[in-house]
Amino acid sequence: MAATVVAAGLLVPSAAPATAMVDPTARPAAVGSTPRAAAVPLEQLTVSTTQVASGLRRPTAMHAPDDGSGRLLIAEKAGTVRVYRESSGLAATPLLDLTARVSTSGNERGLLGIVTAPNFTTSRALYVAYTALPDGAVTLSRFVLDSAGQDPVPAAREQVLLSQPHAEFGNHNGGQLAFGPDGHLYWSIGDGGGADDQLNTGQNLGTLLGKILRLDVSRACDGRPYCVPADNPFVGAAGARPEIWAYGLRNPWRFSFDPADGSLWIADVGQGAYEEVNHLTPGQRGANLGWSCREGPVVFNAARCVADARYVDPVYHYQTSVDGCAIIGGHVYRGARYADVAAGTYLATDYCSGTAFAIRANADGSHVSRKLDELTIQPTTLGLDANGEIYLANDLPGQLHRVSFASTAPPAATCAVTYKVDSQWGNGFSVTVTVANTGATPVNGWTVGWTYAGNQRVTNGWNADISQQGTAVTARNVSWNSTIAPGGSVSFGFLGSFSGTNAAPTAFTLNGATCA
Repeated sequence: MAATVVAAGLLVPSAAPATAMVDPTARPAAVGSTPRAAAVPLEQLTVSTTQVASGLRRPTAMHAPDDGSGRLLIAEKAGTVRVYRESSGLAATPLLDLTARVSTSGNERGLLGIVTAPNFTTSRALYVAYTALPDGAVTLSRFVLDSAGQDPVPAAREQVLLSQPHAEFGNHNGGQLAFGPDGHLYWSIGDGGGADDQLNTGQNLGTLLGKILRLDVSRACDGRPYCVPADNPFVGAAGARPEIWAYGLRNPWRFSFDPADGSLWIADVGQGAYEEVNHLTPGQRGANLGWSCREGPVVFNAARCVADARYVDPVYHYQTSVDGCAIIGGHVYRGARYADVAAGTYLATDYCSGTAFAIRANADGSHVSRKLDELTIQPTTLGLDANGEIYLANDLPGQLHRVSFASTAPPAATCAVTYKVDSQWGNGFSVTVTVANTGATPVNGWTVGWTYAGNQRVTNGWNADISQQGTAVTARNVSWNSTIAPGGSVSFGFLGSFSGTNAAPTAFTLNGATCA
C-alpha cells in the first residue's frame, strides 16, 4: 500500500514562512511537437471503470510486456505475480512466487513493483521490487527467462541487483519500477517510514531513501550488477549516492513516463496536509521535490529548509483528509480508444476516496486540473496494457477494472444549413434554405428548426411543410424529399413578411441536433 490511514492522519506543524527558495522557473516545458491535450476540455471529461476480473490478493502493481502476448502482469502484496488476459481472464496459478522471500509485515511491505526490460522478447529480463525478509530491506531483483513466454518463472533465477536497508519502520517503501525513454531503469524508494521524516533522509543525498534512482541495468560496472549512467546528476558529488535521479520525496508510491515527450509524473503521498503530483521534464535531472522542508505547496519543517536550495513545486495538490488519504499515481493517457477526449490527460486517484484527478500540461509549462468522478474503492495501482489503455486494481476487494473516458460535450454536428435571402421588397422577402447531410448515415425524415430574433413571419412555402409558433419556425419534409443521403442536400423556400430589420437566424437544428 502507498500509505496507511494512520500516517495520513498525523498532526502536521502549521506552515511557517519559507526560509528556502522555490525555483519559479523549475516547471516542465513542452518537449517535442506531440500535442499534449485532447480537444475536449477537462470540464467535459468523464471517467468510469468496468470490472473485468476478481480474485486478486492485495494487488500492488501492474505492467504489460511488449511481447505481443496481450498479458497484464499483476503483482500481489504477498509476493506473487498473476497474469491477466482479456481473452481468458485471470490465471489461477502465479507466474512467479516469491512469498518465501518477501516481508509483508505491516500494511505497506510486500511485492511492490514489476516491469520487463525493453524488447522483452530478446532481453527476456523481468525486474521486481519488494521488501525482503527478514528485515524489510527494499530490494531490486532481476529474473532472466528462457523465453518471454516462460511460465512459471523459477524463483531460483533471482539475481539481486541492489538492496537498501529499511528496518526501522515498515512504511514508506515506494517501489515503482519503470524504464524511461532513455532505456534506463528508474526505481522509487520512500523516506524510510515513521512520521515527520524521522530518519531525515528526504534532503540527504548520502542515502537512497526518499529518492528516485536511475540505473543502467544492461551491464555490470565496478563489481556491481548494474552501472550508474555517467549523466546522472550526482555522479562525482562528494557524499552523494550517484544512483540518485531526483530527491526530496516522502513516499513516491507510483510514478510514470509520458511516452509522448519522456516527461516524468510523480505522485508523492503526503504526511497529513497535502497529497501532491510533480511533473519533471527529461532535463530536470537532480530535481529537489522539497520533502521534508516542504509538503505540497507549504513549508513542513523550516529547520530542514536551506536558503539557497531550489525546490520544484508540485503541479497539483489536494488536502489530505478532505479529498482522500493517499494519492495513487497513474499515467498520461496515450491510447487510441479514447484519444479524441482524453489524449494527454494524466489520471490519478486516491486510496480512501477513489476520486479521479485529471491533469493536463499546457505548451507553456502551466497545467490545468479537475477533480472528476469516483472510480472505485481502495485503488492501489493504475497500469497500462500494451495498447496504452488504463487499468485499475483495488486492494482488499481484489478486483481489476478497465478505465473508460467519455465526454459531456454535445455530439459533433452532422448537418449544415444555408439560409439565403433571395429578394426583399417593402415588408416582404423570399428565402431559400439548403440542408446538407454531413454525417455518414442517411437522414430518413427531417425537421429543420430555427428562431427569428425579429418579427419575421412565414406566409407560405414550397418543398417543405412550414409552420411558425411565435418566433420559432419548423420546416418538415414532404413526401418526395424525405431522405437526405450522406453528402447530399435538400432545398426548400418560403415567402415572409417583416417590419424593421430582417436579420437571418443564427442557429439551426436538424431533428433536434444542432447544425453547423
